[in-house]
Amino acid sequence: MAQEPEPSLENFLYQKSTYRGKFTPQRLVFNANLQEFATRVSYICGLQNLGKISSEEAHKRISILWQQLERSFFELGLSSETED
Repeated sequence: MAQEPEPSLENFLYQKSTYRGKFTPQRLVFNANLQEFATRVSYICGLQNLGKISSEEAHKRISILWQQLERSFFELGLSSETED
């Protein structure tokens, strides 16, 4: 009987879902960036809810992450695409 691989802590913490939609390499990269953004925002919200960081600090960190995500969107050339 084959043994199932033990789930790693990294896979548990940084879950990735499969890409759905029209495939281009740029869209795949942006999807990965978007998933990382969502994970980091979740951690920041958790820190704020536990009182580890202030609301202002959480907002500042999320704003920086948003700017990075937005920059990647434009640098990947996705702003000029139209949705099919």
